[in-house]
Amino acid sequence: MTNTTENVALCGLNRKDFQATIQGKKTDLYILRNRKGYEVAITNYGGAICAIMVPDKDGNVANVIQGHDNIQDVINSPEPFLSTLIGRYGNRICRGQFTLNGKEYQLAINNGPNALHGGPTGFHTRVWDARQMGPRTLALNYVSSYGEEGFTGEFRVTVEFTFTDANELIIEYMATTNKKTVMNLTHHGYFSLAGVANPTPTIDNLECEINADYYLPIDDTCIPTGEIRFVKDTPFDFRTTKPVGQDINADNEQIKNGNGYDHCFVLNKKEEGELSFAAKIKDPVSGRTMEVYTTEPGVQVYSDNWADGYKGYHGATFGRRSAICFECQHFPDTPNHPYFPSSVLNPGQQYKQKTIYKFGVE
Repeated sequence: MTNTTENVALCGLNRKDFQATIQGKKTDLYILRNRKGYEVAITNYGGAICAIMVPDKDGNVANVIQGHDNIQDVINSPEPFLSTLIGRYGNRICRGQFTLNGKEYQLAINNGPNALHGGPTGFHTRVWDARQMGPRTLALNYVSSYGEEGFTGEFRVTVEFTFTDANELIIEYMATTNKKTVMNLTHHGYFSLAGVANPTPTIDNLECEINADYYLPIDDTCIPTGEIRFVKDTPFDFRTTKPVGQDINADNEQIKNGNGYDHCFVLNKKEEGELSFAAKIKDPVSGRTMEVYTTEPGVQVYSDNWADGYKGYHGATFGRRSAICFECQHFPDTPNHPYFPSSVLNPGQQYKQKTIYKFGVE
């Protein structure tokens, strides 16, 4: 029986358009399909998710994540972190500097004065070794060499993507190191529940709930000030559902510093490392919903404040605030804030994380 996956994929993506040799390794497209016939399409270049095909309340299927439809556009995307895996350190490190074991480290500066998302050649630019295990699971492996992007230790990471029959995209991370290192792994999905289009609708009317009593204020370079602030009476109070756009342009120093939402929310947890509810969004027009669950202590909520209408999947255009990101992770700049939950990984330890994006309709 011939494999006709590329011809009948709901997402309309063709594997051949993702097949190239980069860094001496082969890139490809992998389709995860559940028993309901819905799909997630992932390339092993940067672990970029190119499509998530799920229905609305009337059964109309659309792609609800921003991505590209060929490997060259993934590589050359105007948004280099578009729906990719992030490492070795997700989010920002102040001036790219930190001290570990009494030694100072300097990372590449790629976001104002700071280091962002593992640097310009972070995990989002690497070709991962891929193994598809049945129709619904893909395992990606990568070995980050000693000194890569300025980080210490040889760091081995496996990320498993599973798309269940309940339309849950489960992302599980496992990592080890041979030398003490700092790390913060996440996936930077740009979610557009209305469906990507030309133009993709804004997220202003998305109804959003975030299970966090506190958030981390930032300075004007988006580095945490060190304070952990109560959300009450601020634009960051999503403890009860409200539209994303309600306070996104508020006359508020924190909103101005982030140019919208670009802040880490401190998730309410009963115990460290428990898998618990983090957030939920609903598109009122399509009825599509997405719930987020994670073992991580924080979620960086980013309201896509810098997009300029660039082109992506099947000619869709991605304008400012046409997506929302829920990057489940440890806190930004943790190596420089000793009282934040530690992001240090030691030899002999195994780092584990589980994050779930569950799609539904209401």
